[in-house]
Amino acid sequence: MPRVLLSPDKFKGSATAIEVADALAEGIATAAPSWDVVRLPVADGGDGTVDAAVAAGWDRVPVSTTGPTGTPVDSSYARRGATAVVELASTVGLSLLPGGAPNALDTSTFGLGTVIRHALGDGARTIVIGLGGSASTDGGAGMLRGLGVRILDARGREITGGGAALREAATLDLDAMTSAVAGVSFQLACDVDNPLLGPAGATAVYAPQKGAGPDAVRVLEQAMTRWAEVAGAAHADRPGAGAAGGTAFGAMAVLGATVRSGIDTVLDLVNFRRRLASADLVVTGEGSLDEQSLHGKVPVGVAQVARDEGIPVIAVAGRITLALDRLLDHGIVRSYSLADLEPDLAASMRHAPTLLQRIGATIATSYFTEGVS
Repeated sequence: MPRVLLSPDKFKGSATAIEVADALAEGIATAAPSWDVVRLPVADGGDGTVDAAVAAGWDRVPVSTTGPTGTPVDSSYARRGATAVVELASTVGLSLLPGGAPNALDTSTFGLGTVIRHALGDGARTIVIGLGGSASTDGGAGMLRGLGVRILDARGREITGGGAALREAATLDLDAMTSAVAGVSFQLACDVDNPLLGPAGATAVYAPQKGAGPDAVRVLEQAMTRWAEVAGAAHADRPGAGAAGGTAFGAMAVLGATVRSGIDTVLDLVNFRRRLASADLVVTGEGSLDEQSLHGKVPVGVAQVARDEGIPVIAVAGRITLALDRLLDHGIVRSYSLADLEPDLAASMRHAPTLLQRIGATIATSYFTEGVS
């Protein structure tokens, strides 16, 4: 009886990772009801990271916080023992902008700090922060303020608000935070290597994607330059410091955070290697399997670990632009695309669960009978 491990990421705009796994499992069950199917959805460290941990057995802890513009939002983090998994996207992410309207200069990571503070108060001594999907460019200053840090201007007045306000930053007061984070380990799940400043930095590369025009980009670069001088310029050039609008920089400089690949972090959080040990086949996937997938995305990360254990991997995606020989290079032996069943993109996204069920049934009826092609 084949044992199949389903470890997909979300199909953005169509289905969560859990829904993708459920649809594939339903399709497999219709064609091969005797198969042992295990669902273990994963993520790359961005949105869906907390859900993946919860699906793997972690406890979900609900918490009220504020979104990127300060409006109240309901969020949660995952907890197991003394470790908490916090997800930036579910607290101050782009999807939480009121009405979807960008606000590049004034958005903040303050709500992320509120969630971290809640986890610390609940006894967490290791905090894993999934970075990705940030709506702000504030260098993590808001996050630190949420933890009790006071950012002061030259007159000793406290600075609040978003990234632009940091042009006036002069000093930091860490007194209210120091005891809360003493002995706490902060780990960042991150796959970008951008520094905080310069043409490859957080502002130049990512702020335009958050609605910043040329003038706003100049303001934010000035603000991040000043913020680096105040918080710790030595960290500004570190690979990954520019992640999530520079949130990684703030965490590195003030919290002593370390950085690790997002997919590797999540695979450890969900005990992927242990679940993999008895599998005959792994099915993974994401919305688009393309060049970007080769740089820290779920299907390739899953496949590389499985290949090391000699377990074949099938990838499923909404669309696939990579040739099979390139997929084979990364341990993916076969792939299926929703676009092959429904070429119309809008219809494919709308009917993704049904199409995934069909692919699940196809895998069940063909893979072990036909072998790898």
